[in-house]
Amino acid sequence: MFDVVVVGAGPVGLFMAALLLQNGHRVAVLERRATSGRQTRAIGIHPPALAALDAVGAAYPLVSSGVRITHGAAYSGGRKVADMDFARPSAEYPFILSVPQYLTTHALESRVIDLDPNALHRGVQVEEVVDDGGHLRLRGQQEGAPVEFLGRFVVAADGVHSAVREGLGLEPRLRTYPDYYVMGDFRDESMYGNKAVLFLEPGGIVESFPLPGGIRRWVVRLGAPCQEPTPHALAALIKKRTGSAVDSASNTMISAFGVTSRLVSQMVHGRVALLGDAAHEISPIGGQGMNLGWLDAVALAPIVSEALRTSAGGPAGKELAGFERDRQRAAKRAIWQASLNMALGRPLPPKVLSARNAVIGRAITLPMFSELVARRFTMH
Repeated sequence: MFDVVVVGAGPVGLFMAALLLQNGHRVAVLERRATSGRQTRAIGIHPPALAALDAVGAAYPLVSSGVRITHGAAYSGGRKVADMDFARPSAEYPFILSVPQYLTTHALESRVIDLDPNALHRGVQVEEVVDDGGHLRLRGQQEGAPVEFLGRFVVAADGVHSAVREGLGLEPRLRTYPDYYVMGDFRDESMYGNKAVLFLEPGGIVESFPLPGGIRRWVVRLGAPCQEPTPHALAALIKKRTGSAVDSASNTMISAFGVTSRLVSQMVHGRVALLGDAAHEISPIGGQGMNLGWLDAVALAPIVSEALRTSAGGPAGKELAGFERDRQRAAKRAIWQASLNMALGRPLPPKVLSARNAVIGRAITLPMFSELVARRFTMH
């Protein structure tokens, strides 16, 4: 019998497990994949999330290996429109950290294994969660054989297509957007250093971020889905929109995606709680999704710990209701912010774009507006 069974060994599930293990609980982490991947998709870690990761000892190795982004710039037609300052001197981490997702996952997995070498169970496909009254019974398959885990509480952090959520019959509200993107990582031969850069162009926005190892990510907004992205086509599009030359032969990752958002009406169902993408899918534009999941875990972990310390070990109904209310509110804010980010990146006629850029350029010089922009971009 485990105190908590966490379904999903992505960054959010591993972080939640580390929090609970540090508090002395017996935890099992179930992951359907047999091995950890080398995904680089989610790269931005915001200051509040870094402070949270520090609580489990995972911030230092990531900061040591990542790129600290303290400033950004916006360009249009080859001319600088605005400078953006993300550094907040009063913050514990006065920067956005850029680091490939697989390094983040590795740091958290290592921390979980340090706390309990037997906590992580790979190759487990959860098929159902049954409440037997005194405990929750998770049934599934591992390497083709039936397997069962018992827990007093279950945390589902198994992603956008959560099997646990589906089994509970919790259908999230789905919204689709008329926005499509292609992104790729190339050798950084630009002049931008450690800056994040936005290109506000008539054909749509192009975003660019530094990565460790002399790599730079480029994200280009498209008007229609891209079925088979190629490094050569993306490099040509970057050159056409921004004038920046990238070497297509240096490409290490390429991906195309459309944008949807999802939000469940319930994050808590009895003694089962949904975290991260299992509860809310956020547009990757703005890089809030993974960070939001970590902050979900920060809010949930002490509630679960306190409930487990009672003799019955049952859910703390009032506290869990407050958790659900607060985290849904945070998810709605993040969805709204991502929607605004995407709207600002859509194509505009050149004259309209020039007028809007002029307004942005003037506004960013105002302390109140620049402070608001910094807070939004850093999730403070």
